[in-house]
Amino acid sequence: MRKCFVKTENYRNFSTAIKAVEQRGAKEAGLVLVHGAPGYGKTHTVFNWAAEVGAIFLRANVDWTPKYALVELAKELKVDTRGTAQMLFARLLEPIARAQLPIVIDEAEFTLNNKAAALEKIRDISDRAEVTVVLIGMEKIEQNIASYKQISSRIARVVEFTPATLEDVRVACAGLSEVEMTPDLIAEVHRLSGGRMREVLNIIATIEQVAATNGMKLIDIADLEGIVLSHDWQNRTPRGVRARGNR
Repeated sequence: MRKCFVKTENYRNFSTAIKAVEQRGAKEAGLVLVHGAPGYGKTHTVFNWAAEVGAIFLRANVDWTPKYALVELAKELKVDTRGTAQMLFARLLEPIARAQLPIVIDEAEFTLNNKAAALEKIRDISDRAEVTVVLIGMEKIEQNIASYKQISSRIARVVEFTPATLEDVRVACAGLSEVEMTPDLIAEVHRLSGGRMREVLNIIATIEQVAATNGMKLIDIADLEGIVLSHDWQNRTPRGVRARGNR
């Protein structure tokens, strides 16, 4: 499989939100909330953006405290991690503000523990340094954050990641797969994946293996009948392409 980043509809929506926040009038409204069901490409998309712009990318843990969050920030910036939370905050603020470094927090649900104490600290950095902070979470994070007005009032844009479209899957197959697929097979990849880009990648990898084993450069649905390409994660059953008579 080729190593490249596929720009999906979700990516375009995220990019639009980031541009809007970067051009915001109220400097304290610097938070972008990204949410959606598992497998829709939230982390992968935002991680790619973070790598492009040099953002700090952190993954929150269940036991995050304000100081724990600041220590993780300090490690990423190669800043001295010793001292109190107040000392760390002061030490981090200057380089973040000077370089205008965006901050990404994945698994952001964990920042809401203990009355969102860790997220309040990140919010304070965003306010004072006037930098963008991207929070990545699951479907319910938007309503969970709503009860913390100091934080929710600073969310300038909300981006919901939705299932990949057929066009998204077509672009992914064309850009990532080292074997050519027919339009009918691409439609089957879309159906089997349920629009989850994570599953699309797994299916492409399996199709490539079948093609390599059989010396194929072009592969169609008929070449994959009887082969497991995916699993129904709810019913724990294998799934493959539909036979021509069943489509």
